[in-house]
Amino acid sequence: MSKSPFRVRLLDKDLDRSDFASNSEVLNRYLTQQVSQDVRRRITACFVALTPNNRIAGYYTLASTSLLLGDLPVSISKKLPRYPSVPAVRMGRLAVDKDFEGQGLGSALLADALYRASNSEIAAYALVVDAKDIAAVGFYRHHGFIALPDSARTLFLPLQTVAKLVTQADFLRAVAATNWEEEASAEARVWDEADLSSSLDPWALKP
Repeated sequence: MSKSPFRVRLLDKDLDRSDFASNSEVLNRYLTQQVSQDVRRRITACFVALTPNNRIAGYYTLASTSLLLGDLPVSISKKLPRYPSVPAVRMGRLAVDKDFEGQGLGSALLADALYRASNSEIAAYALVVDAKDIAAVGFYRHHGFIALPDSARTLFLPLQTVAKLVTQADFLRAVAATNWEEEASAEARVWDEADLSSSLDPWALKP
């Protein structure tokens, strides 16, 4: 396996998306045919993991959303202000190219999404995900996400949990057991493939 790092950055029109091939045709089609329109219309933001030769190894999307207070577990909602809903960030899509599976890239992208959401100047209570199947539910639950009582495949993680780690400057070591560094661009991060293969158990976050 190459020890070259992945760079995580915003998608731009100059990147070749045509060869991206995850195990989901729906997610492949979205990246190759739809995402540019959604980005242009400011419906979503798309972040991609790039190899040194600018091949897209994986991607995820973020967009604004909200959670109805009544949909949250009572143990959590009773601690929140009595508004009808709370603001949140939705990670609508997460996919890894088949050539890069088994390296922990999916978890690294999730960690990157959590970092961005928790550091945004726009307030949000949680990161929300919609798991496509039972395996995806297990993936998110392993990383500390909580299922909505009446919608088992919609899960959330309070960003306050992440913010506590971020303020300690140990976020990615704690949540991903993965080395990370800032590039000159604030929109890019570097993940080392050798570290992506390490165990991710230490970042099973619990709210």
